[in-house]
Amino acid sequence: MPLTKLQFKPGINRETTSYSNEGGWFDGDKVRFRMGFPEKIGGWVRQSVYNFLGTCRALHPWVALSGEKFIGVGTSLKYYINEGGAYQDITPLRVASSAVTFGAGADTLDGNINASIQSIVLDSAAGFPTGGGLILIGTEQIRYVGITSATLTSCTRGVNGTTAASHSNNAPVTCATLSVTDADGHGAIKDDFVTFSGAASLGGVIIPAVLNQEYQITKIVSSTVFQIEARTASAISDITTSSGLNPTLVFANTSDSNNGGGSAVGAYQINVGLDTTILGTGWGAGTWSRGTWGSASDLTVQGATLRLWSHDNFGQDLLINVRDGGIYYWKKSDGLNSRAVVLSGLLNADKTPTLAKQIMVSDKDRHIIAFGCDPETNIGTQDPLLIRFSSQESLTDWAAETTNTAGDLRIGSGSEIILAIETRQQILVFTDVSLHAMQFLGPPFVFGINTVSENITTASPMCAVAVNDSVFWMGRNEFYVYSGAVERLPCTVRDYIFSDFNQDQIEKVSAGTNSAFSEVWWFYPSANSEENNRYVVFNYAQNIWYYGILNRTFWIDRGVDVSPIAASTDHYLYNHESGFDDGSTVPATPLSSHIESSQMSLGDGDQFAFLSRIIPDITFRDSTTSTPAVTFTLGVRNFPGGQYLNTDANSVGKTSSAPVEQFTKEIRTRLRGRSFNLKVESTGEKTAWRLGTSRVEIRPDGRR
Repeated sequence: MPLTKLQFKPGINRETTSYSNEGGWFDGDKVRFRMGFPEKIGGWVRQSVYNFLGTCRALHPWVALSGEKFIGVGTSLKYYINEGGAYQDITPLRVASSAVTFGAGADTLDGNINASIQSIVLDSAAGFPTGGGLILIGTEQIRYVGITSATLTSCTRGVNGTTAASHSNNAPVTCATLSVTDADGHGAIKDDFVTFSGAASLGGVIIPAVLNQEYQITKIVSSTVFQIEARTASAISDITTSSGLNPTLVFANTSDSNNGGGSAVGAYQINVGLDTTILGTGWGAGTWSRGTWGSASDLTVQGATLRLWSHDNFGQDLLINVRDGGIYYWKKSDGLNSRAVVLSGLLNADKTPTLAKQIMVSDKDRHIIAFGCDPETNIGTQDPLLIRFSSQESLTDWAAETTNTAGDLRIGSGSEIILAIETRQQILVFTDVSLHAMQFLGPPFVFGINTVSENITTASPMCAVAVNDSVFWMGRNEFYVYSGAVERLPCTVRDYIFSDFNQDQIEKVSAGTNSAFSEVWWFYPSANSEENNRYVVFNYAQNIWYYGILNRTFWIDRGVDVSPIAASTDHYLYNHESGFDDGSTVPATPLSSHIESSQMSLGDGDQFAFLSRIIPDITFRDSTTSTPAVTFTLGVRNFPGGQYLNTDANSVGKTSSAPVEQFTKEIRTRLRGRSFNLKVESTGEKTAWRLGTSRVEIRPDGRR
């Protein structure tokens, strides 16, 4: 019998039904298209063994003049510089206070307790933190919530992997939770970081080395009191794991009755941010065009919005900005042990903005540009539509004068600037409803800005990416491209993507490019996920779409490094297009991939077809295992809305590589139905595959 070639249109199409998409692909995961044919994507490996704290939503690579390669890493908790895989914390300080004292608690049980009791009576609760804490009795760790008289209430028994047990009267009760009092007012929020110095011993096991180190605040009790959990002396980086901090706790004893002396200093880092959007506080919160024209916006409470960073190089140094927060400067020559400092605090700073939504250094003319910042005439009050730029080549000269090139512009539409992105010719500025092009004109105007398009939507401050002179971005229910004019991108998976999308967390959408394959990637959260767990890809060379499942919060293309780098929800950075396995585990595990076609029928689908064999066409080139294989599955059904009645899955593997690559010649099968489809899947390690034009032997088999 004659053989029928299985030739499919490239890309995945979910805008029609599977039956009407005959001759096309309908589903896939971890698959891309090369020259119109599907292949498995590359795998990934951990960039290093080190973790970062918080969720990463910003990466910025650059090379110093001396050749060192750096990556700026902005997370919900910290800002790091990654060099050689290790993370150096340069998170700016907010304030330092010398009015810090400590308090610890320890006592004995008043009576026996069993392993389930949740109220623990002490001889005295003096010194125990009133806001709850972590205690130790024997080998059991117990967390309590409050104190009533001498009773620790709402206790959770056997925490941190310990076992709940019975304990006898007068058993020692020690406490790892310390109360810290800052008489000047700490201004901190839960999970902030503070570094203590100059503290003296509390008199027992809480010695100076225990106190004088960096801590994460576990609870805010009042405007002057917060809590930490004492640990052995260790750098934060040494106890950072994929699940957060893993300290060795120190439990105060009855000798720890002092307050740490009168010389303790607390250096507070800037407030941390959220890693999950809370409705009503994100960038899209509030009413469109709120307030009167030209009015400034009220800042949200620090730490109450999703923590996003922008950053750019000023030479080999680094400028960083917390969205809707401060602007900071890190000087490379000060070393990796130095922290970023407030830009407005630099020597000779003049009218420097102190708040912004995004910062950028223009490539050609080297102006620092602050978007959505505070005006020169009202420093400290943010205007969400104002753009200011420094004098050329200057960090500190921001006062607009006839003798410099500093100045400002204000956008007249929308309620706030969402993001700005630089192309070869101009800077595109997105508001919540419009797009504007900002161009360098030179003195006396320096910059000019024009409206490009209105009535657009923008998914997030990270949703756009530039490719040469084009900019691609995700809107709230569509995709766009700007290449001289704004156009909506026809998308064959649009409804599939946006019908399974957590719109409450749309602020997390992140875009990136994989230029080696002419791809734009968007990572987004599906409907049942609080975090990015899926991706959709537009291949701008082939004008096709495909998608899959992958946890990534930010992505940068190759450039400084030879491969793309992405941040994952497990707090690692990964080098992508490296091997063909999932390197998020040690050892690496096989990376599963598949592609599945729509239904194909014989004639008009009014006859049954009999499938007797399939002749595969595939290559396993680049596989690093000697026995790569995939599974070919044929399935048949009688009606478009019915289930597949019969399937036949068979392995197709490489049999020889010399003198030419050889693989399974044919697969015998016995399937009968009105329509059929093909699925190709791989689950083996070190396996790469590219599908060609397979053939199937098919013949008419009657009308019933």
